[in-house]
Amino acid sequence: MRLLYNILFPLLFLVAAPFYFWKLIRRGNWRQGFGQRFGAYGSLRQELAGKRVLWLHAVSVGEANLAVQLVETLRREDADAEFVVSTTTTTGMGVLRDRLPKGARAVYYPVDWLPFVKRAFNALQPAAVILVEAEIWPNLFWEAANRDVPVSLVNARLSENSFRGYRRFDFLFGPLFASLQSVGVHHEGDADRVVELGCSEDQVRVTGNMKFDGAPEPGQCSSVARTILDQLEVPAGAPVLVAGSTFEGEEAMLCEWLPRWREDHPDLLLVLVPRHFERTNQLLAELTSTGLNIARRTQLESAPTKPDVLLVDSTGELTSFYQEATVVFVGKSLTAQGGQNPIEPAALGRPMVFGPFMQNFRVVVQALLAAEAAVQVSDEAELGREISRLLKGAGQRDALGEAALKEVQANKGATQRTAEMLGPMLRAVR
Repeated sequence: MRLLYNILFPLLFLVAAPFYFWKLIRRGNWRQGFGQRFGAYGSLRQELAGKRVLWLHAVSVGEANLAVQLVETLRREDADAEFVVSTTTTTGMGVLRDRLPKGARAVYYPVDWLPFVKRAFNALQPAAVILVEAEIWPNLFWEAANRDVPVSLVNARLSENSFRGYRRFDFLFGPLFASLQSVGVHHEGDADRVVELGCSEDQVRVTGNMKFDGAPEPGQCSSVARTILDQLEVPAGAPVLVAGSTFEGEEAMLCEWLPRWREDHPDLLLVLVPRHFERTNQLLAELTSTGLNIARRTQLESAPTKPDVLLVDSTGELTSFYQEATVVFVGKSLTAQGGQNPIEPAALGRPMVFGPFMQNFRVVVQALLAAEAAVQVSDEAELGREISRLLKGAGQRDALGEAALKEVQANKGATQRTAEMLGPMLRAVR
């Protein structure tokens, strides 16, 4: 299987290479650390020589934030370890460079071909590998096994689609899951799935969702959003609808509804925060026909007076805008599949609405709905009605926000439980 994988992988990579490199270039900053994507880590090998390295891997932004939390917690219990955190995206790298504790290193995970992965292991010489969420790269597992390096998986959740995919290729992934030293999952359903995929039941522990621990608390967010709103002459009491991590189709839909909401709330500002800011030019072209005055976050000096819409074409500021929201719409839930993270607005006590497609946060959504801490709609028309209702009802907004905040606070502690689960493995490699 290993030989076949490493014969087929470079062939498939060559086919996918145009899209791979186009995606890197589109997201920007692709030159920085480019060699690391092929296992070339420069002087890092000499810097880490003779040290006990704990290697964490986080795919993108969400996982990178969780990795930072875990590094901070593990460091308190293992001050002598050197931490290296890898990611596969430039946005994930941005999070790591901004937030990792001093001394911890951020690198790109290489393309999963054996020569590149071997080069990465030679440079990092990890004592243990910790994967944040279900990121299963075969050569990472195989090379770790060859070197007797234990691998653990933390904060794992398996959607029904992911579970079926792993089951379909059980001949490849079954032995990889079986080799995991320890596995921390969100809830019992995830535990059952990873055991069925091959994990030893003794190695699986329900630790909860670390995203609850990383969520900001009210009053702790950056004030950058308020500063921007002041610059745009948006009064402190004016209603603000923040659409977070939106996907294609959702922005135009919200802009179409804005004039109707403004019949009752003439000073309502719509803040659009696309999941991929690279879509900005495409979005501006699409929204031209709406006739709305649109300000760009990165071009405030040329913004129209009292704009109808603020398009946030930057990264890292969504949480600050959530703090200023009267109502939140959680994106990728109405015109796309999967949904985005509802925990952040919940942790800030913001009333939120999302569509029917929240599969990636199924358990969190179920808990929020059961606690009457969020509103889920089935289509665009219902979304329009519910946002209108919430804009009119301060009491309803307060009730939703208070229930959401309470739900988040009740689910904290997963990061510490994860560190405790990893304890035996990390003590064994000291």
